[in-house]
Amino acid sequence: MDYQQLQNQQQQHNQQVQSQPLTQSQSQSQLPQRSTVSKGKYTLQDFQIMRTLGTGSFGRVHLVRSVHNNRYYAIKVLKKYRVVKMKQIEHTNDERRMLKVVQHPFLIRMWGTFQDSKNLFMVMDYIEGGELFSLLRKSHRFPNPVAKFYAAEVVLALEYLHMHNIIYRDLKPENILLDKNGHIKITDFGFAKEVDTVTWTLCGTPDYIAPEVITTKPYNKSVDWWSLGILIFEMLAGYTPFYDTTPMKTYEKILHGHVSYPSFFTPDVVDLLSKLIIADLSRRLGNLSSGSEDIKGHPWFSEVVWERLQAKDIETPYEPPIQSGCGDSSLFDMYPEEQLDYGSVGDDPYLKYFEEF
Repeated sequence: MDYQQLQNQQQQHNQQVQSQPLTQSQSQSQLPQRSTVSKGKYTLQDFQIMRTLGTGSFGRVHLVRSVHNNRYYAIKVLKKYRVVKMKQIEHTNDERRMLKVVQHPFLIRMWGTFQDSKNLFMVMDYIEGGELFSLLRKSHRFPNPVAKFYAAEVVLALEYLHMHNIIYRDLKPENILLDKNGHIKITDFGFAKEVDTVTWTLCGTPDYIAPEVITTKPYNKSVDWWSLGILIFEMLAGYTPFYDTTPMKTYEKILHGHVSYPSFFTPDVVDLLSKLIIADLSRRLGNLSSGSEDIKGHPWFSEVVWERLQAKDIETPYEPPIQSGCGDSSLFDMYPEEQLDYGSVGDDPYLKYFEEF
């Protein structure tokens, strides 16, 4: 498939997915039967905004301190008009609902949500150790045992999500935070979806997108295991296997499927990656009859004691150099602060789209 064909197909697909309902049955949800309502618990007056921790297409994330218990939290703020303009209403509502019900040691926890006439607010734990992405860039690449530790914790998090019919769809180092002890917390559920059969939506980060997503085939949990392979490769090599200067060129490389493994990769990790970064779904680990057990049982993970890892009873390879509990944000990049319109009142043309906030 050449560049123009791929570009035309992507444009056609983007038009299709706006009107194509996803196959999903809430009645068959495998999630814990907890209330999915998260609104009304907090207001803007409950928090003092300290600084910006990150920015994105729809808003920014702030470090805040509760005026009631003096604890620190992260608040994700989304601009309603941007969410609507970018046709991300469904993804945003899914993110709120997913975060309200998931509960796992390696997943971010959301405490509640609220809104004003212009913005949506999501109150979450503040994970002060920074992004795995930042640590990887400082380290250039991780030694084998370090990459294995983080990959193993990711496997347990994905296994939990898949057990509850959730596809994550945006695994990458930028979405993995480190807590004060150095354990992971997967954050940003903007592309997460509860799907009991298949879905078609083209979403994710180009370097990490599985070929079945690019070619608009119906897909399910298989895409997260492909992304795990890309993540492990990037942690060990310091770059992604299909990187190119534009998303379209990256997609072409992904569809071509050739992976060049560095000479310092051990044979067992090459074997694992060759069974994760593979277009044939009948051969991709994690997508076979034994599911995630095939990955956990692979020789590369042979020394991992999964029960102890789940209990955080294994020493982490890196402990963030921070002062815990005092709002230390030294491991996050600095961003220019801007005039905030939080607390806006007045007409809200978007209220009907975000009733559960």
